[in-house]
Amino acid sequence: MTPSLDQLSAGTLDWLGANLDHFDPYAADTGAATHQQAAKAVLELALLRHCSTWTGGPHDERLGGATALLRKLWQRPEFPRLFDAHPPSAPTYGLAFAALAPDGIDDTVCRATLARLAPDFLSPAGKSPLKRMEIRFYADKAGADHTIEPYAELVGQSPLVTLTAATPENAAEGGSATGEAANGEATDGNTAPLSDSEGYSLTHAAFFLGDYGRTATGLDGDALAHARELVRRMLDHCVGQDRWDLAAELVISQFILGLEPLRTPSGAAAVECLVRAQRSDGAMPGRSAALMASPSAPTGEFFRKAYHTTLVTALMTLVLSSGRPSWHRD
Repeated sequence: MTPSLDQLSAGTLDWLGANLDHFDPYAADTGAATHQQAAKAVLELALLRHCSTWTGGPHDERLGGATALLRKLWQRPEFPRLFDAHPPSAPTYGLAFAALAPDGIDDTVCRATLARLAPDFLSPAGKSPLKRMEIRFYADKAGADHTIEPYAELVGQSPLVTLTAATPENAAEGGSATGEAANGEATDGNTAPLSDSEGYSLTHAAFFLGDYGRTATGLDGDALAHARELVRRMLDHCVGQDRWDLAAELVISQFILGLEPLRTPSGAAAVECLVRAQRSDGAMPGRSAALMASPSAPTGEFFRKAYHTTLVTALMTLVLSSGRPSWHRD
């Protein structure tokens, strides 16, 4: 890793490790306003741990406390019930819970959680291509039976292929090329090429199709070039606007799409943007400069604003240091 990536990795992982009480919904002060927020934060921590198993080394030591917390929570029968606090997301959270279980635990709670899922949740009926990719991603990891079509049939319907960046002309008329608000009004001529929701759809499609860099996405030729250009344009915009969490996700997406982000101008600029934003204690203070927590914010409020971007930045450093499978092309 480069010195910048080393700084981001060490700082974010150390801050997360020092704030594990805020992830634990059964601690005196979780730092989360609702059980739903606490459950979501724990699942994100579990994803980070899951991806860290590809790299080993000092990451294992820094994530030791997180692993111990997750092993404890994954064997509490009442923990998955917290997902019910947010019904629209509850089935997805339950599936992710089973998929991201730490190795070597008693899987009784995971099996019970999978058994609670409605059969139609694990079918393609009525679901967008992105949602079907998400369900397949977690169901395959959890060993759950499902009827979602193969990725090869989904890739052509994914946001990586179907999204089109806004042009200055159509953005000036109030929307992106897909008709959604650009949510990033023109600032000194810097118009968002995609809306916020489109940007996150783009990165999540890459995550699910490419398993955070471990498998091939199925994109090639013009489709691959199109996806890379969409990511580049959105990444340039996020760097210009100090949109830290989406910038980190887009850097991961560049890696998944076969690029070396630190060798691309947009990826290298994003990493330096994140370094500038990082606090001395290792935290990333919010999703963006516009939404960052005040330095004087109470501990719980700061955690709520900071944990997600800090965790995503840590995930970015793990992915970039995980090494490339042989199929990757630069």
